[in-house]
Amino acid sequence: MKLLENSSFEALSSRLCVETGEARILGRIESYSCKMAGDDKHIFKQFCQEGEPHILEALSPPQSTSATSPSQLGKSVEDGENPLSDKCCRKTLFYLITTLNESFRPDYDFTAARAHEFSREPSLNWVANAVNSSLFSAVGEEFNSLGPELWNAIDQEISLQGCDIYSYNPDLDSDPFGEEGSLWSFNYFFYNKKLKRIVFLTCRSVSVMSGYGRDCLDNELDMELDDEEEMDGFTKDRCPRALCV
Repeated sequence: MKLLENSSFEALSSRLCVETGEARILGRIESYSCKMAGDDKHIFKQFCQEGEPHILEALSPPQSTSATSPSQLGKSVEDGENPLSDKCCRKTLFYLITTLNESFRPDYDFTAARAHEFSREPSLNWVANAVNSSLFSAVGEEFNSLGPELWNAIDQEISLQGCDIYSYNPDLDSDPFGEEGSLWSFNYFFYNKKLKRIVFLTCRSVSVMSGYGRDCLDNELDMELDDEEEMDGFTKDRCPRALCV
């Protein structure tokens, strides 16, 4: 898996890291190539020792068919629902797990993640509405302009109509985002098999009282200040100097 450069995603990720009084929103959007090289091939061979690449693994039911809200991902489904409502091949599961590892390295290791912690979401509209609802409630009116830019950038990178959409929904015991102060989180993978590419959209909300995520926001502020200083220097260089007489 290789992180692909995307200036639009970098700008959007910066705007998805904000503080909203009582909570810090830590969002990120990234694009990964699924073409394996070097260590990926070795890790994939080890992964396949547990089962052939095309063997189907049972997933959890999609969030869109349960009563679970996007802010409570990972909770059990209602009684009577089939807990094995969808499946994916182990190769796809490997891509999902590897994407998580690449995105959150070195803070978290998802190597032990299992198929039942993922779901395939059949409805793009539901996923878009869930993301929009969570982000609008978090950042308010600013999302009115951010939302269309976000989905347009994703569509340009991955072609949404050609994607399978997966979500990562760990149970409460194995949730790496379950630290004290964590309020909600979502993790969506837009996988275009034809393009051999995954766009990963992740966001979490943490209480400002926890102190978690302060470094992320400080880094974003430093980057903005650096950009302003560069622009100031550029402007000064372009301005004509007074002639000495």
